[in-house]
Amino acid sequence: MKPRWEGEEEDARAAARAAAERSAFLAHQEGEPIVLGNEFAEVRVCRVETRNGSRLLIESPKSGQWIALCPLEVEALTWQNPATFSRMIGKPFGPLIEAETETDRDTGREEES
Repeated sequence: MKPRWEGEEEDARAAARAAAERSAFLAHQEGEPIVLGNEFAEVRVCRVETRNGSRLLIESPKSGQWIALCPLEVEALTWQNPATFSRMIGKPFGPLIEAETETDRDTGREEES
C-alpha cells in the first residue's frame, strides 16, 4: 500500500504545472547554461526568451527548485545588502516572505483563492 497524505492530489497537480512551465522556459533557452558551484551549493543559470522578453532561469539541480526572473527582479538583487541574503540562507527551501492572501478591501476579510 502506498502512503497517502492530505493534499497529495493538489501537490501532484502543482508539480505537474511547474514541470510544464519549466519545460516551456527551457524550450526557449538562448545560448549555453552557466553552472556555478562551491562546497555548499550548485546552480544552473540560463537566459530564456518569453513573450514578455528575456528572463534569467536559475535552477538548483540538487533540490530541483527553480525560478525565472525578469530583468527588474534581477536588478532588485543589487539593491539588497548582505543581511537580506543571510536571512534567506537561514530559511532554506522556502520564501523569505509568505505570499499575501487576497483581502476584501471593504470588509478586511480574507477571501478564498
